[in-house]
Amino acid sequence: MSNKFYRLGCDIGGTFTDFVLLNDRTGEIRTGKCLTTPRDPSDAVEEGIRVLERSTPGFVAEMDELIHGTTLVINSIIERKGARTGLITTKGFRDVLEIGREIRYAPYDIFAEFPRPLVPRRFRIEVDERVRSDGSVLKTLDPEEARRAVQMLLAMGAESIAVCLINSFENPVHELMLEEIIKKEAPAVSVSISYRVLPQIREYERTSTTVTNAYVKPLTEHYLSRLAGRLESIGFKGKLFIMLSSGGVTSVETAAEFPVRIIESGPTAAVIAGQYYGRHFSIPDMFCFDMGGTTAKSCLIQKGVAGVVPTFEVGRVQRFMKGSGLTIQVPVVDLMEIGAGGGSIAKISKMGTLQVGPESSGAVPGPICYGRGGVDPCVTDADLLLGYLDENYFLGGEMRLDKEGAGRGVEEKVVNPLGVSFIQAIWGIHDLINETMAAAAKTHIAEKGGNPKIVTIAAFGGAGPVHAYGLAKKLGAPRLLVPPNAGVGSAMGFFTAPRAFDVLRSHKVSLADASFAEIEDIFRGLEEDAAKILRKEAGDDVIRFERSMDMRFVGQGSEVNVPEASREFAAAVKDNVRRLFDDTYEKLYGRTYPDSEVEFVNFRVRASLPERLLQLPRLDGKGGQTLADAVKGERLAYSPTARQFIPYTVYDRYRLFPTAQFSGPAIIEEKESTLIVGEDAHVTTDEFGFLWIDLQGAR
Repeated sequence: MSNKFYRLGCDIGGTFTDFVLLNDRTGEIRTGKCLTTPRDPSDAVEEGIRVLERSTPGFVAEMDELIHGTTLVINSIIERKGARTGLITTKGFRDVLEIGREIRYAPYDIFAEFPRPLVPRRFRIEVDERVRSDGSVLKTLDPEEARRAVQMLLAMGAESIAVCLINSFENPVHELMLEEIIKKEAPAVSVSISYRVLPQIREYERTSTTVTNAYVKPLTEHYLSRLAGRLESIGFKGKLFIMLSSGGVTSVETAAEFPVRIIESGPTAAVIAGQYYGRHFSIPDMFCFDMGGTTAKSCLIQKGVAGVVPTFEVGRVQRFMKGSGLTIQVPVVDLMEIGAGGGSIAKISKMGTLQVGPESSGAVPGPICYGRGGVDPCVTDADLLLGYLDENYFLGGEMRLDKEGAGRGVEEKVVNPLGVSFIQAIWGIHDLINETMAAAAKTHIAEKGGNPKIVTIAAFGGAGPVHAYGLAKKLGAPRLLVPPNAGVGSAMGFFTAPRAFDVLRSHKVSLADASFAEIEDIFRGLEEDAAKILRKEAGDDVIRFERSMDMRFVGQGSEVNVPEASREFAAAVKDNVRRLFDDTYEKLYGRTYPDSEVEFVNFRVRASLPERLLQLPRLDGKGGQTLADAVKGERLAYSPTARQFIPYTVYDRYRLFPTAQFSGPAIIEEKESTLIVGEDAHVTTDEFGFLWIDLQGAR
């Protein structure tokens, strides 16, 4: 058992970088928040740690681990700031990145744009080799031709090289040859081979994922190395972990090798926190809602589990239109993300109507009220002018907001062009962003077979609690849950995430012809690969493995994932495997086809270490003794029910005590976020400091 007892969660968002410091001995939690530094995100990390040291002197030396989530990877893809990347592929497959799946995401739009490939065509080099689908070699790769291909890319200035050859998931001999040549010819050049990144069937997805990994690998390696160095320079000697898109955490070395696995690193953490809270309070259906400064992320958690999907898209040309982005085939928590945050810009659309988002002011310059040079009115400006935020208590008073400047900006950019009243303008901005989020949430919930009228909404993020009540009203949800330190919910989620890693391998074979001994060898090989990744941080902990298989009817184009519980697949009975598939298929689609032949496509293993969960601290009388002790006063704020400004009672969240109850209209303030509660809602505080808001008007 380590004698170090501090853990730090650090989440770099588009606008703010959040910190949560946990003392494992006492359960005490301290939080922090500072503006993100886009030019070098590690600047904000160091700044935030130094601020925390003022309240907790010497904690860095006693820190066992730092768990980190970052938007660096996804931003470098969206902004096209990755490395100059080359691709070596099999002869005839040079254009697979453009061909894709030959599907038009907008079939009736003749002007529909598609994402520009990360590797320009001239940086894609073919080699004359061929491996059959069963892994046998049809055309051997000539080492001299392979060397010439590498030299061509190096001569063009390639900084990173991706290698993706046809059917290499069955036999990687030629990819391994190319990897060895690249390392010999140019040891400083980064290399990603598809057999290590994604040894999976489907050429487009495998190529796109491997290329993306190569594109961001040098940048990620540099950033993580710089971050580790800066942490070491301020006295940190513990372990550095990175959040995976799949909801686990992994070592910094693994993240540097497979940066494509951390694209959705930050947004995932709040969902994992919501999943933990849902299990803790036995909430069957929870809608996790995380609204920050740039985007709003949400996820439907059913039966205590957040769904994980095998693929997602990045850098969409049409941001919310499926099929318009770059396809990435790695496990990722099933998130819905929309351009709605505190920094979302309000403007007049081409149709002459009010439009809010998806463009954001980000951290620089930010909303007008930040006083950092912003000139476009944003959601935070409207929230401030509606009375929902206190200009003297933003970030606990560390950042004073410019209310007058925000008012002038709204007058100039919204009121005058639209010819509406000032109140109509500011309420319109707030309500429109709620409407945008509600419309997206209804679709997301319906797609998962959920019902918005029975879900509990858990609100996270700096802007989440401000907008959660309005969102719940539009969804018809009966209840809100706002955890303590909700404004840094993603950073809190790091403490509830398992140390885990997912690996897979494709091997297409029918159930009738399959050798179960061969499949057992595949599973054992995957377990060994995953164990190598986790072994460094395992210590004396036992690594647990979960197996599953992607199966389908012969002739189908899509698979279903079938869990495999037995530890010895070689001893499995084919009839039992068929029964597992039929049960899974019937649950998904209502019926199955017992006479149709089925086949295996992919074999998956999830390796994990024992969870080191966050123990929720109890309030233990730390708040006030009576409700009056928690009242800070009253503030005029806008009521959509009364359609005018009315007095809202303002509460200090840190002074609330277990069983404290009150009704709206109310504003509950804490350092990183503010909760708004309307007249028809009732608030209860539990023993852990969670706020439960029952909406009487919801049906």
